[in-house]
Amino acid sequence: MIATWIWILIGVYLSLGVLFSVPFLFKRIQQSDPAARGASLGFRLIILPGVVLLWPLLARRWAAGVDHPPQERSPHRHDTPST
Repeated sequence: MIATWIWILIGVYLSLGVLFSVPFLFKRIQQSDPAARGASLGFRLIILPGVVLLWPLLARRWAAGVDHPPQERSPHRHDTPST
């Protein structure tokens, strides 16, 4: 019973991801990442699985009107070279 509900939830999540990915890949990706402007269909197919899985994050960024990729915030970006 619980396993059935888990599979149903996974199916709903992935279905929503597929529905979200179509307009995202053909319209919004060009606005959210300047490097993706003029990207080929092959590129869009390659990133399709990631868009399907990460659709809540991408939808939140789209709803907030964010039009640039996030800035990387990792320790190695702020390290100063040792001399």
